[in-house]
Amino acid sequence: MFTIVNNPLIPLRAEENERSEMVSQLLFGQQIEILETTEKWYFVKNLSDNYEGWITKSSINSKFFTTQPADTSDFSAAKTPLLVCFKTSSVEKIIIPGGSMLPPVSREQFELAGEIYQIAQLEPVYTKNDNGQLVVELTQQYTTAPYLWGGKSVLGIDCSGLVQVVFSMLGIFLPRDASQQVEVGTTVDFLSEARPGDLAFFANSEGQIIHVGILINSHQIIHASGSVKKEIIDSQGIISSQTGEYSHTLRVIKRVI
Repeated sequence: MFTIVNNPLIPLRAEENERSEMVSQLLFGQQIEILETTEKWYFVKNLSDNYEGWITKSSINSKFFTTQPADTSDFSAAKTPLLVCFKTSSVEKIIIPGGSMLPPVSREQFELAGEIYQIAQLEPVYTKNDNGQLVVELTQQYTTAPYLWGGKSVLGIDCSGLVQVVFSMLGIFLPRDASQQVEVGTTVDFLSEARPGDLAFFANSEGQIIHVGILINSHQIIHASGSVKKEIIDSQGIISSQTGEYSHTLRVIKRVI
């Protein structure tokens, strides 16, 4: 079975337990496949990045389940950190996080799951042809957002969630985790050759990719660590703005845009 998320955010958990680790979040307008059902939970796959996890049954409406996936090829990602909409049937306000998937918009309205939504502000238009500087500008909208493991919104976001959401605004859909994102794009051999919007990946002592950030230039990076912030980077890694010591060890730089 398939359905499209019509809540702003749904926690995606590792196990069917409210206290279980939140591995990611489902965003408004994303399509999911229901793989397993228990008394109170669904085990689902997010079709935008193939990430799997458990959600509560109460978080989605079974009335809108379908046996085949819907054609969402004309959906596009919300391009502001928080998009205010109103349900026209009730004038109920709904705040949709950036990266949510919206059906085609006409006269600032769109329809999803039998509900018509009115957008309260104009959406900017970006394309895949925009340069890396735009990636940086979009990322800076999230500055000071708190770090949240598994988070994908300005209310709480992790390092790879920040990268995934920002690139989705330009129509570039990356995998969920840093260890997966590092497989995308072309390698930049030296930090001195980096361009705005390039991705810098960082490894632990075993060489495993555990962190990612977006380069502003060859000596500054914006990333989610404690909060979303700018810090200094050199060929060894990120220099903490709090301690002056290295906090992350640079492993590789990739260019996606």
